[in-house]
Amino acid sequence: MEDAYSLVRAAAPNDLTSARRAVSALEAGTGTSQLEILSDLERRPPEYDDAKARLLALLAALDAPATTADPQLAQQRLHGVLALPRYDALHKPPSLLDRFVQWVRDRIDQLLRLLFGGSGAPAPAWIFYLIGVIGLAAVAFVVFRSTRGRFTEGLVATQPAGPRAPADYFAEADRLAARGDRVGAIRNLCAGVAATLAGERTWEGSPLTVREIFQRAADPARLDALLLPFEAAVYGGRDVDAATYERARQVAAPFRLRVEVAA
Repeated sequence: MEDAYSLVRAAAPNDLTSARRAVSALEAGTGTSQLEILSDLERRPPEYDDAKARLLALLAALDAPATTADPQLAQQRLHGVLALPRYDALHKPPSLLDRFVQWVRDRIDQLLRLLFGGSGAPAPAWIFYLIGVIGLAAVAFVVFRSTRGRFTEGLVATQPAGPRAPADYFAEADRLAARGDRVGAIRNLCAGVAATLAGERTWEGSPLTVREIFQRAADPARLDALLLPFEAAVYGGRDVDAATYERARQVAAPFRLRVEVAA
């Protein structure tokens, strides 16, 4: 820094050679930590006045480093600050996730050294980290899908095969409602009404939407109290409260009665 200051102090306003030499001297001692001074010197023409002032202030700070009259008290205060709850993370060991991420990075580093030797890889290392993360995510996705598939197969196996009668849907709705699953219950109410209107295979295999099936009713508007909560729950992810379900159950009651009479 003293060499850079000497060059800057002696340079003429448009002296580019001194600016380049000062940049080399400064980077040799401080790297790129003094970006403001480097920026001044790399301007055309160089900003020697600002660079000179900054270098002088930096040299003064190095000549008079911060000290304290009572180092022991300063150390105690430092420990007191670090003991605050906001710094608890500094005293805790790395989490399992942090350890896993570090393990992955270590393995990728080993792979890079194996592939490219000590000279380094031709591409930035973060690209290989990204590829590793994507690979792990793909493996996790495949494992999850395969596990989920076996799980859903087990659930499907518990359901009766073939078309279900409307009465089965209504009975399932009662069972789910008693258990507190009003979303599943209203789904089965819709299935029972749809099967009553258009046949037992309607719910499993019809290309029509529930709204289109309900248009076959003598008074489709009356079914809105059942259809709208069903759409909000199934397509909108909303819950079904007790009062809404009770209105839906009353709307479906005539269709249920029709099934019971037919039976």
